[in-house]
Amino acid sequence: MIVLIETRTAVAKAYLDGFERLGFAGFLVDPSGFHNWIESLGLQDMAAVEAVVAGDFRGREAIGRQLSKLRGVPLIALLDQRSLEATLSLFTAGFDDVISKPVHVREILARIHSISGRRKACVSDEGSSELQVFSDGRDPVVNGEVLCLPRRERRILECLHQSEGAWITKTQLFNRVYGMFNDQYDESVIESHICRLRRRLKAALSYDPVESQRYLGYRLSLRFADVSGTSTASFAQSRVDSLADAVV
Repeated sequence: MIVLIETRTAVAKAYLDGFERLGFAGFLVDPSGFHNWIESLGLQDMAAVEAVVAGDFRGREAIGRQLSKLRGVPLIALLDQRSLEATLSLFTAGFDDVISKPVHVREILARIHSISGRRKACVSDEGSSELQVFSDGRDPVVNGEVLCLPRRERRILECLHQSEGAWITKTQLFNRVYGMFNDQYDESVIESHICRLRRRLKAALSYDPVESQRYLGYRLSLRFADVSGTSTASFAQSRVDSLADAVV
C-alpha cells in the first residue's frame, strides 16, 4: 500500500486512481492529521506500507523527520516547481528522493522500488530463475515470455516475490493489495485471486510455485535450472541449505 500525503483533493485523486489502475492500493492522509496517524500505526499496519509519497505543501520537512518510524519504507517528495533549495532541504529532512512534476505514476513506482532494492529478478548461484517479477506495473516474464496477469494477481505475485521465500499471511496480502482500511472487500477475496494466479503460473511453468500452509499463509518457491541440466532446486529450500552450510 502506498500512502499519499496531500492537501489538494483533485491532485490526490489523480495519483490514487493512477496507483489503483496499476494494482497498487493507496491511502490518503491529510498533513494536519499525519501526526495522529503515524502514532496510531500498529506493527501490522506498518508492514503494509510500501512507500510514502508527499505532495507539495508547507511543513513537509517536519513530516519527513517523523517518518523515521517507518524504517526501510521509501519516502518520496513531489515538487510542483523545480527548486534546488527545496530539493536539498527535503533530502536533509530524510526523504529518499525528490521528483519534479509532471511525473507519471509508473515513474514514481519505479523510483520506489529502486530505492527499496526490491526491483530485481530472483537469482541463484545454481542457475537462473524461470520467472522474473517487477514492481513497477509491468507483467512478469516466464521463460522470456510476458505473462499477462490481472492487476490484483500481479500485485499478489509481486508481494510474494518481495518476501523472498518467507511466509506472508492472507491479512498481510490483503492490506498491501487492497489497503488497510478497505471495508468494501473481505479478506477471503485473496484466496480467490491466489487460486487463479496458481493456475496461470502452473500453466506457464509446468509446476505450481506458490506454497500454502495453514496459519502461516503463502510463499513463493521457485525452481532453478541447474547449469548441468541434471537437477532443479526450489528458491526457498536453497536459502535454507545455504544458511545451514554457513553454520557448519
